[in-house]
Amino acid sequence: MTDSKLSRREALLRAGAVPLATAIAVVNAAPALADDTYSRGEIIDAASDFFGMTTAAVAHVVERVFSDLGRPNAYITGEEGGAAIAVGLRYGSGYMYRKTFRNMKVYWQGPSLGFDLGANVSKCFTLVYRVRRQEEIFQRFPGIDGSYYFIAGIGVNYQRSGRISLAPMRTGLGLRAGVNVGYLSYTRERNILPF
Repeated sequence: MTDSKLSRREALLRAGAVPLATAIAVVNAAPALADDTYSRGEIIDAASDFFGMTTAAVAHVVERVFSDLGRPNAYITGEEGGAAIAVGLRYGSGYMYRKTFRNMKVYWQGPSLGFDLGANVSKCFTLVYRVRRQEEIFQRFPGIDGSYYFIAGIGVNYQRSGRISLAPMRTGLGLRAGVNVGYLSYTRERNILPF
């Protein structure tokens, strides 16, 4: 009789423990599911694969951006080309990636003015911060660019418009040196005029 009561009690406790354990697991998993940002490791892996470089080469630049801006909630991969003799132009295209969103095609173009000379063709991996709706990327982002481009070099600069910040990382071929001020305009379609 005691064994019978004990087994019934154990069965009830076990039956109650399963929903409780499930509820605890769901509560613990909720913050991870709600987090739409990318970790340092995810970005280093994605950028290394995209650039075709070792993780150690990319990690230094990613660590710097993460220490300045934190975890991005989107990133853009693409290619761009630019040239300058005091006045410069830059054109590019690629895709924006966000967790739980469909990949979106984006184009960018923009002028620059400054002490700048040379030409370059680059692969561009841009970290995107605090974008809420996909369409918010379609605007102008002013920035200051002071990068030197060497063969297999990598550089980064910051751009900001309102609450949204961008951190384009570039690596490519060519030589472009100097400091310039300008903006990049992100659009749904390719524009020949950079304005």
